[in-house]
Amino acid sequence: MSWQEFSALLLLATASSFTPGPNTTLSTALAANFGLRRAMRFVLAVPVGWSLLLALCSAGVGAVILALPALRWAILATGVAYLLWLASRLMNSRQLTQADASRLQVTFGQGVMLQFLNIKAWMLALSIVAGFVAGQAQPLQRFFLILPVMLCFAFFSNLAYALVGSMLRHWLAQGQRLLVFNRIMATALAGTAAWLLWSAL
Repeated sequence: MSWQEFSALLLLATASSFTPGPNTTLSTALAANFGLRRAMRFVLAVPVGWSLLLALCSAGVGAVILALPALRWAILATGVAYLLWLASRLMNSRQLTQADASRLQVTFGQGVMLQFLNIKAWMLALSIVAGFVAGQAQPLQRFFLILPVMLCFAFFSNLAYALVGSMLRHWLAQGQRLLVFNRIMATALAGTAAWLLWSAL
């Protein structure tokens, strides 16, 4: 891979990883409500899910999913429903750890699966495969060069957002600040769900 191609990959990874989205919003909200340690299982789940998604797209599964409208819409609808469910759980949490178990609980497995419910993540993975892997010389070698780059960006972007959430944790514990913050995060999740749906129409 030339340095021009690698630079383009880094720009794509930066733009796709560090802009706000469902993963970064959840990382921030989990850390703000439960602390950085609790949020780390989700932060670690994102790169695991993303690497599996990228591997499936490299194997041709992603192209099949996007070629079958019913399956594509099923993934989209499930992803939108899950984001809206998380937003509803977060909306009225007004005390630190109030969301624990009964309101906002995102396990490592759910964090991994969330990557598969995001149709835009499928399209990004397909774009990377189409632009940097498929049809190129030594595609397997290219895949194993790209994979750690995307893993690092997925991890560090969510870690950065989680750190912000954890730094706000004590400030949010005063008055109604946490409720307002959680409603903003819930609105961001709902907005992301609406954007995913709108962009698919």
